[in-house]
Amino acid sequence: MKKLAVALTLVAMFFAFGCAKKQVKSEPVAPKQETVAPQAQQSEQVQETQETVAPSPMELYEQKYSQLPTAHTVRKGECLWWIAEYKEIYNDPFMWPLIYKANRDKIKNPDLIYPNQVFVVPRDFSLEELKASRKMAGAPRPYLPPQDANIPANLRQELGWSF
Repeated sequence: MKKLAVALTLVAMFFAFGCAKKQVKSEPVAPKQETVAPQAQQSEQVQETQETVAPSPMELYEQKYSQLPTAHTVRKGECLWWIAEYKEIYNDPFMWPLIYKANRDKIKNPDLIYPNQVFVVPRDFSLEELKASRKMAGAPRPYLPPQDANIPANLRQELGWSF
């Protein structure tokens, strides 16, 4: 019994501390000395003096929004509510009617969707369409999505939200 306790203690210590890693010493690398022609030096100075303009928060949001998926393949057990709730889709379950309306040719009943169906996820919609879909889904008034919802940048700006 004591041997088992000692063995379990050793195994627990091994997992708690892990294996020691061998330290790898790297030798410092001397910087390369390059000969630069006077014309090249002047062009480098001109490039350094030109300032790069940082994109605005709205532009950054638009870039991030454009990278979100525009289609979703249904997996077993999913429903439109869950699909709309995914962070990469809308991050708001009350926006599921947008997906339903965009895929009416594939969805006969919004309560019945099937695995391996591929649905279009609309990314360009108006504030009125957004409010109508949230109203249809049973969202509380004033039918506005939460601020962390994935909506187009122009709608965020229209609502007065930050980016």
